[in-house]
Amino acid sequence: MTPQEIMEMLHAEIKAEKNLGAVASYIPELGKVNPDYFGIYLTSIDGQRLSAGDWDVPFSIQSIAKVLSLSFAFNLKGDAIWERVGVEPSGSPFNSLVQLEFESGIPRNPFINAGAIVICDILCSELENPKEELLSFIRRVANNPNINYNPIIAASEASEGYRNFALINFIRSFGNIHNEVEEVIDLYFHLSSVMMTCKELSETFLFLANAGIQVDTGERILGVSMTKRINAVMQTCGFYDEAGEFAFRVGLPGKSGVGGGIAAILPNDYAIAVWSPRLNTKGNSYRGMKFLEQFTTLTELSIF
Repeated sequence: MTPQEIMEMLHAEIKAEKNLGAVASYIPELGKVNPDYFGIYLTSIDGQRLSAGDWDVPFSIQSIAKVLSLSFAFNLKGDAIWERVGVEPSGSPFNSLVQLEFESGIPRNPFINAGAIVICDILCSELENPKEELLSFIRRVANNPNINYNPIIAASEASEGYRNFALINFIRSFGNIHNEVEEVIDLYFHLSSVMMTCKELSETFLFLANAGIQVDTGERILGVSMTKRINAVMQTCGFYDEAGEFAFRVGLPGKSGVGGGIAAILPNDYAIAVWSPRLNTKGNSYRGMKFLEQFTTLTELSIF
């Protein structure tokens, strides 16, 4: 079977099974999404494009966007960012405050909420217009001027963002937030609201499979060493406290979001995006995790 045939077969089989899990209703707007959407899109460096299901429906990529803000900050500041955020798996929920107490306000990694908030603070220090310039960077990486924030989702995040407000103020008490709390947290909520389809998300992440080069334009987004490090952090920290399970079962560097999306890459080969809104108990897409495990097993297209 070809990869396209495998993708279509798995999509049909998994869709026919009971769709377990629950949507992330603690963010009001995400609770309104049809939980039965299920889309997949793969883009390869050599131009292959494979798809199945609802690949063309826009959704909130949520924490997947943290890879893009990290890439931007890393490009601007280099290794100095690692003085303010670590690279170790957390082993705790993505919005936990516990480790910050023991580690003096240095978040364990840039993909938990606390770490992404610190990355947003770095961007606020470096950029004159952080929201506009971050969006411009994302559009450049995606080679797509139509990528945008969703202000309704950003406002919904803010309306119930008590834990994130607690995180940023707690980090600030240790001196690891340098800008006004309101500016930084507003950038963070907008980052989480970025909308993409599976196709757009797959195309956006392809530079991480291509040694940091945007495939369509040939523009270097990140250096080879920086790209390696971003991919390494995705491999070890990209799935909250289920990162080890994802590495074990799927074998790709990737990042998930509570909107139900997953983006993953195979270096020197492809980027794949899967979206299904119902989440497992760890906050990752139930169908997305199941599909990627079986897809990489049947195609033998993983890093292991």
